[in-house]
Amino acid sequence: MTRAVPHLPAMICAIAVAMAESVLGAPFAYVPNEGSGTVSVIDTQTDAVVAVIEAGGKPRGIALEPGGRRIFVSDQTTNALVTIDTQARKVTARLDLGQSPEGVSISADGRLVAAASELANAVILVDAGSGKEVGRVPTEGKNPEHAVFSPDGRWLYVSAEDASQVDVVDVAARRQVASIPVGKRPRGIAFTPDGSRAYVACELDDAVYAIDVPSGKVVARIAAGAYTNGVAMHPSGRKVYVSNGRSANVMAIDVATNQVAATIAVGTRPWNMALTPDGAKLYVANGRSNSVTVIDTQSDKPLREISVGTRPWGVAIH
Repeated sequence: MTRAVPHLPAMICAIAVAMAESVLGAPFAYVPNEGSGTVSVIDTQTDAVVAVIEAGGKPRGIALEPGGRRIFVSDQTTNALVTIDTQARKVTARLDLGQSPEGVSISADGRLVAAASELANAVILVDAGSGKEVGRVPTEGKNPEHAVFSPDGRWLYVSAEDASQVDVVDVAARRQVASIPVGKRPRGIAFTPDGSRAYVACELDDAVYAIDVPSGKVVARIAAGAYTNGVAMHPSGRKVYVSNGRSANVMAIDVATNQVAATIAVGTRPWNMALTPDGAKLYVANGRSNSVTVIDTQSDKPLREISVGTRPWGVAIH
């Protein structure tokens, strides 16, 4: 009895396709550089910059759609939301937002993009599929910087540089429904994976505020470093990372106890951050040293520093 042998060229082709898919599927970190008008692309397996994408005059806020096929970037110079195809690595669309857009986030289902508009004191909602504006929600806080979706997509938490509160937007109703008092100049925001708690960095208070989402109340104030700024939640929900701009470090906070568990030295003036999908590494944008620090989250030790463009503002990873 003879055994059928697969056609060799077909086998080689199948292996090549599988390898290509594996390479394309590797997590990439996207870093908007507001000083050089570019987005640096870092392969998180090798921690090497593998591409640089022209993204406008001053790219800042950044969000990746769930499938990782597109990124949405706010360009402050042209007051636009820029859409970038991550495979072609080029801009494919621009939407005029007006009034100095900054922080950008996307809902977990990938349907809505939110952009905080500083001078308009509003959050602009964009349909991710059509690229069209579908709502504009005024906020009480002045100069909003971040607008972050809760994991279930029900709420947007909005931080404002010229306020001491977090504004809460009901996404379905397209209106602000509450404000939560916090410290001076709230900036970065991150939710626990179950959406029960949110952590807010308050830059001029040198502290992080933990908010109980169901009650809308602050349940803890955690002393941090100088000029607390970015916030990134570990996918396990057990740790939250906070950058301290003037202290040039990142703190790991134990969510169960709301105590600082580690302090990690990074580059100059760390801003916003992101974790790999498996939570193994944290990437920190260092705005004044033109670099990204990579942190091992198991040991909470820095692994390396990667040179990127001028004044990196944040990181998004998929």
